[in-house]
Amino acid sequence: MEILEVAGICLIAALVCLFAIFFRRRLLMVGGGTIRLQIHISTLVPGRGWSTAIGQFVGGELRIHRMFSFAFRPKRVLDRGALTIEERRRPEGPERLTIPGHWVVLKLATATDELEIAMAESTVTGFLSWLEAAPPGPPGSIARPVIRPRTIEQ
Repeated sequence: MEILEVAGICLIAALVCLFAIFFRRRLLMVGGGTIRLQIHISTLVPGRGWSTAIGQFVGGELRIHRMFSFAFRPKRVLDRGALTIEERRRPEGPERLTIPGHWVVLKLATATDELEIAMAESTVTGFLSWLEAAPPGPPGSIARPVIRPRTIEQ
């Protein structure tokens, strides 16, 4: 009888974990402005190390949440003002086993490092539109307000 109790508890715990992961995913997607993507988290083995994620557009940021995680905080936050696209390519080599063939791999450069993300071709169009909608100026620049001297009239 003890074996059945332990097996039942393990089964219930697994179901609760699955429910929590899918409930978290639903909460992240409820506000809209989300995309499905993959992020390259490890470069130890060429073509490997891709993780499924949800990208959430919030103002001038792209918040990347790992799909199968309990954390509500994003894994990465990309600032639109400091983001540039270095390269655009199709999945190649072993990447074709984990990334669908109609997806595009983008190599992005931020102010501090470089990373790769992959997303569907139709999603890339929306991502590029969001990226180009940034305020004018070079990446990472902040437009300074124009301060005009006030004149005192009597």
